[in-house]
Amino acid sequence: MLGLVTFLVLSAAAAEVKEWDPIKDQVLDFKASNDGPIGVLTTSGGTPVSYDEATSTFDIDSVIDNEYFLDKITHFVEEKIPERIVHPKGSGAFGYFEVTHDISDICKANFLNKIGEKTPIAVRLSTTQGHRGSPDLSRDSRGFSIKFYTKEGNLDLLGFSTPVFNFKDPINFDAINHAIGRNPATGFLDFSTLWDMISSFPDAFFITLMVFSDMGIPASYTNMAGHPIHTYQVVNDRGVNHFVRFHFTPDAGVKTLSSEEARNISSIDPDYLGRDLYTRIAKGDYPSWTVSVQILSEKDIKKTGPVVFDVTTLISEKDFPLQPVGKIVLNKNYDNFHAQVEQMAFCPSSLVPGILGAPDKLFQARRLAYRHTQMYRLGSNFKKIPVNCPYRVNAHTYVRDGVPPVGDNEKGAPNYYPNSFNGAEPYREKYKSKLIKIKETNRVNNRAQTAQYYEGLSPGEKSRLIDNLTAGVGLAFPVIQTRVVKVLKGIHPDLGQRLANNLSIN
Repeated sequence: MLGLVTFLVLSAAAAEVKEWDPIKDQVLDFKASNDGPIGVLTTSGGTPVSYDEATSTFDIDSVIDNEYFLDKITHFVEEKIPERIVHPKGSGAFGYFEVTHDISDICKANFLNKIGEKTPIAVRLSTTQGHRGSPDLSRDSRGFSIKFYTKEGNLDLLGFSTPVFNFKDPINFDAINHAIGRNPATGFLDFSTLWDMISSFPDAFFITLMVFSDMGIPASYTNMAGHPIHTYQVVNDRGVNHFVRFHFTPDAGVKTLSSEEARNISSIDPDYLGRDLYTRIAKGDYPSWTVSVQILSEKDIKKTGPVVFDVTTLISEKDFPLQPVGKIVLNKNYDNFHAQVEQMAFCPSSLVPGILGAPDKLFQARRLAYRHTQMYRLGSNFKKIPVNCPYRVNAHTYVRDGVPPVGDNEKGAPNYYPNSFNGAEPYREKYKSKLIKIKETNRVNNRAQTAQYYEGLSPGEKSRLIDNLTAGVGLAFPVIQTRVVKVLKGIHPDLGQRLANNLSIN
């Protein structure tokens, strides 16, 4: 009897023990990891701060005489940096990429050429629109970008949750983002401008259907796929070119939420996806993805034509099946969000030997736009910020000075090239490689694929897609609604007619 009572008491006590929450308990964990204060409080300049200085300004004639206060307040009013123009709300983590299949026959990049080779990575996952405070579970395409810290420099692959993009001509980049953003006069979202712009570009409806279908809201970042969208040109050590599209497939499977589920969760926790990712990693439930590529030869390119470089279209998996390359595992959270996630910067121009980039105009424009936006946000030396630094290689450059951080600023090395004083020298390639040239047009190439996507949905998935479109398009002016229906009827009669019926459009 006594044993039973003891068991019940212990069980009740155990039930009252709260489960460890790595986010809520972070400050408690920090306290527990230190026996006492971590040190003496100082100013930014390292000067010790007295108790009187730290607790009040009332005992001095002027607040200017309190250096601690001046140090704090002048920094506080400048501590916010510009948010990203797109993908402002995001989460991040660190981990590794491990090669499982050798593809050195098509690509000479060092980090891909040895089975079992592990490369440290940083990953940022994000919504596309909105702002830093936007809910994670808004219906949106999402960013999935990876920084590989290779021994030949950093490689950035900037991907999306969808395998296609909404336009291919970079001339439309700012217009589309303005139209789907906030009205400049009212400051509020304007669904008439959004659908006005989307309906002006029929090839944008492929990604639009994906976003408004079940796949528009992931159940977790662990269940979200990634696609760097461009078809990259790669070269092997013999100078032979191939072309690849990367895909990141979640090992936990693709899982999504309905609009109602997302609304219910967002009303309680607008940071749901980021919180879930952080908690999983902190508890040892490490998310992973399989990295695969679709491979095309130069002969294949001649046969298919430039359509395989069109970011609004898919490359047939039947003709060019996915071939596994490796695994991505995220096993470490950031130590400080601002330092390691907000300052994380990705640029399509961050490439390594063997990966030349992509020949399409959008990739060219992104090389410029992403570089410039990071310079605007973080300064011209953003690649010297620790999270962006190519720390696995001894970088030698003739880039100098600028706003901090400047690091050692190349110490006493010459600041011009060429020079006669043992400054850094470029290496010589055995085989000279350069991007091929392609001819792009405004022709809509994805109409059939968009129709096939709709046809491939189950009856329930089609109904939910129509309901989601109705909720969105129904907020636009009637003339815009009619235009959207007309475009969708041209893509698939059933799709357009069902939306027309829901909107009461003849």
